[in-house]
Formats: sequence, structure tokens, C-alpha cells
Amino acid sequence: MSNEGFVPTPPGARALSLSATDKPTAPQEINKWRAAMQDPTHSTRYAERWERMETEGKDIDGEGRAIDALADRGSTILDAGSGNGRLAGYLARAGHKTMGVDLDPYLVKVANSKYPEAHFEVADLADFALYDDAGELQTFDILVAAGNVQTFLADWERVPALENIAKHMHASSRYVTGFQLARGYSNQQFTKDAEAAGLEVVQRFGTWQFDPFVEDGEFLLAVLCLKSSR
Repeated sequence: MSNEGFVPTPPGARALSLSATDKPTAPQEINKWRAAMQDPTHSTRYAERWERMETEGKDIDGEGRAIDALADRGSTILDAGSGNGRLAGYLARAGHKTMGVDLDPYLVKVANSKYPEAHFEVADLADFALYDDAGELQTFDILVAAGNVQTFLADWERVPALENIAKHMHASSRYVTGFQLARGYSNQQFTKDAEAAGLEVVQRFGTWQFDPFVEDGEFLLAVLCLKSSR
């Protein structure tokens, strides 16, 4: 994918530092995205596909509109599993203070080039912590994981990733995540994992357009908060 025409990230845009947490020893499996990255062309082809869809005039901002509708103006937003940056970029242009993290270095490079209004870092959701300039753990008003991010995690990563999401939330934060249930992560298991991580599902929908959730449906859009804040 060509970066021609992309604007570089401006100096001073990097307001957060990143620190890894302890990793579990000898995990049994790598997650689906790391497995896909074993093909050196995978990330390039992924970014090119989204570029092609945008060029063709296809709607790539449905998740962004949903999050924007939930957010107060000027909210701080973390895009967890930000890919090529389309969601965080859209929300930054809508007036929010956005950051994205993703484990794919190539996609993070593309995102920082294409969406200079936001900021992106390489980070593993099961193994990260974000700190501000004062050395305090950064919290966000809204945290979001779109594009089936939850289902790309290995089984052993699910609860640690949700725990890391929880520690970047304050009392009124919300975590919003949407994924296809047919990819092997059920509503029941996700709810159990969220509770183990200190989170509570407070709303469920069946689409990013907030259609009602159906128990035997194909998609879950979940809104969560900290259990201690309820």
C-alpha cells in the first residue's frame, strides 16, 4: 500500500507513554491476528482492502457514527485494536481526543500517517498499560473494540485483555465492543469473562445501529462499565 499523500504525525502529538505488563509464561496458542501476520503480505493486503473500499465510496464509518452518538463532545476515546486507524481517525475528526493501539506495526504506521488527528501505538491488548506525562495510568471516557477484535484473541488472552481495558476506565467510562458470535466467542462466555475482569455488561444490541439483541443471533454489540461504578 502506498503512503503517498498521507500527512506525517505532527511533532508533540505523542502525549502518552506505553508500558507492557507481565506476560503469562508459555502460552498455549498465539492469537488469530498474530497467526495471520506470519504471512508477510497479510497486513499490506488488509490495509489495501480498506483503501479500496473507501475509494469505491463504501460506508466504512458505521462504528464511528455509533460511538460518536454515545460520546459527549470532546471525549477521550481509546480504540483497542485500531487496525489501519479508520475508527479513531473518524472520531478524532468528529472532535474527540482519540488514541488507537494495535499489535500490528505496519497498520499502526499506516494509521499514524493517514490520521494525524489521532495517535496510534503498537501494543498487545493482553499486555499493555498507557501512562500520561505525569506517570499516571491513563483513563478514557470511552474505550471501543470494533471489527471482531474480541474474537481474534487467544482463549488465554481474553480475561487479561478485558482486565487491561478495565484499568484504563474511570467510574463513568464505558467499554463498547462488537463481534460476530459465530466466531467462537459466545455471549455467555464473554459475559463471564467480563465479570472476571471487573466489568459488567449493561446493554446488549444486535448491530452497530442499536437493533435489539437476539440470544440466538449472529452479532453482539455490548456496552460495559466497571462493576464498582454500578
